[in-house]
Amino acid sequence: MTHKGLVLVTGANGYLASRTVEAFLKAGYSVRGTVRSLKSATRVKEALSEYADKLEFVEVPDIAVSGAFDEAVKGVDAVAHLASPVSFDFADPEPVLRAAINGTARALESAEKAPKMKSFVLMSSIAAMLQEHEGDYTYTEADWNTTAEDAVTELGKAAPGRVIYAASKVAAEKAMWLFRDEHKPNFTLTAINPVFVVGPPLVKPTSLDEIHKSNRLVPDVYGGASLEEAGIKGIWSGWVDVRDVARLVVFAVERPNEAGGERFLAAAHYAPAQAVADILREEYPERAKAGIIQEGTPGEGYNPDYRFPAKIVYDGSKAVRATGHNYIPWRQTVLDTVESVKHLFA
Repeated sequence: MTHKGLVLVTGANGYLASRTVEAFLKAGYSVRGTVRSLKSATRVKEALSEYADKLEFVEVPDIAVSGAFDEAVKGVDAVAHLASPVSFDFADPEPVLRAAINGTARALESAEKAPKMKSFVLMSSIAAMLQEHEGDYTYTEADWNTTAEDAVTELGKAAPGRVIYAASKVAAEKAMWLFRDEHKPNFTLTAINPVFVVGPPLVKPTSLDEIHKSNRLVPDVYGGASLEEAGIKGIWSGWVDVRDVARLVVFAVERPNEAGGERFLAAAHYAPAQAVADILREEYPERAKAGIIQEGTPGEGYNPDYRFPAKIVYDGSKAVRATGHNYIPWRQTVLDTVESVKHLFA
């Protein structure tokens, strides 16, 4: 395979970022990953040991400081910026917004100093698109969350964690587009806006605590949690496989003429806990008979093809049209996820 160039992936030891590193390596790129400490990259390196000659890690302890990525971007052809705080439990918006906005700004400033730079991809979020609408509504790339930042300004530390997270994603993405308009860089810019990301992690977790929060639904149901308590409570159950999001990032770098200046909403399926239980009870009858995987009310609360109900649709079709690839089927995502975590329930 011909060598396609060097890509910088920030926050490279993360759940989504490590799969993105893998996707670039499989596509024929070399990857330089940034991590807060080299020790945190050990297991990613081990998981990708067959690519040892094409993978390196560098320390960037604080992504928000001036010049944070100046060394890391040297010789780089593209940047996939995935390093950003992720939690629904934030209690103080100030450090979260600072890391999200300044981290993005620093990555862009450094990218501008790299003469070979062709494309910059930002991992944004559905959270940068969501706001309340009357009646049925379909979200597309044209939508923006216009309320989260104001809510955080008004409420400060009293702002709910989910609102703080949403504000950080809106602010970071807006910072990228503002940078484009003001600096007119020689490279293309693309935003990827996934819904909740699920699917098998690159690095097999050694404990349940290591499973990324957005990916808890399937392990919870497999492990016997009640269907009401499984995963993240009180959410709209829109999902996309981690491998599909990683593939989209690679697409944005490979096809800058098509991806430049675009946002891509990555959304594949609507599937509440019942939709997971129905698959797992069929696939693991012994766990169903033992009463471990809860039965619930089979078939209730979702469409058989896992499409979004008309009430709220996250329309991920633009990414399918652009890439020519459909999303990984929900059943495959569920079963592959179980394969990656079932050792924890032995």
